Amino acid sequence: MNHVLLVEDDLSIIDGLEFSLQKNGFNVDVARTVKEAFLALNDKTYDLLIIDLALPDGSGFDICKKVRRSSHVPIIFLTASDEEVNIVMGLDMGGDDYITKPFKLNELISRINALLRRAKLSNCTQHEIASNGITVKLLENRVWKDNREIELTASEYRLLCLLMQHPGSILTREMILDRLWDHNGNFIDDNTLSVYVRRLREKIEDDPENPVFLLTARGLGYRWNIVR
Repeated sequence: MNHVLLVEDDLSIIDGLEFSLQKNGFNVDVARTVKEAFLALNDKTYDLLIIDLALPDGSGFDICKKVRRSSHVPIIFLTASDEEVNIVMGLDMGGDDYITKPFKLNELISRINALLRRAKLSNCTQHEIASNGITVKLLENRVWKDNREIELTASEYRLLCLLMQHPGSILTREMILDRLWDHNGNFIDDNTLSVYVRRLREKIEDDPENPVFLLTARGLGYRWNIVR
């Protein structure tokens, strides 16, 4: 059974969402504040987090920042705002999905299941990926370049792993989005993938303006190049 932490202060949403999650086979803990969320996270390991952005004592972003220092657990943000700046900020910070209130419970459950499936698939038997001086320790979710650790967001990490696991192959934008997020989800901004590619290049390339590792196949997608 998957363990989910719901961080939400609206009792009406808590009641409906907790019931729906339990009905679909999830074990659910509820925190109504940032402080309660930190206490829960210190006490237990979760398979997925559902975090409201607006909380009485802070922001869901505060929770995400702390979690991402040590974990790549899937995170879904809940919010009443559909402003693009919040969507980009949440995804860039390490969030995996973003849904605005009011939302359909069945849609949220589908997104949760999709994230959990991808998280399970990423836990493959391979322990390490290495090329071009970059090493990914899959069991530790950590990345090094020339023996220097690189700090990546959860989405940047998954994108890097996906590309490095398919060296030389052109992965279309649709293929990448299907593996990293829900392909049919309208919550994905059209420019989000381009933002992640740009920021990943800034962290792994010696000259981000002239990349040699993460290449763009014009009109097709992206390719991880093996430099001989």
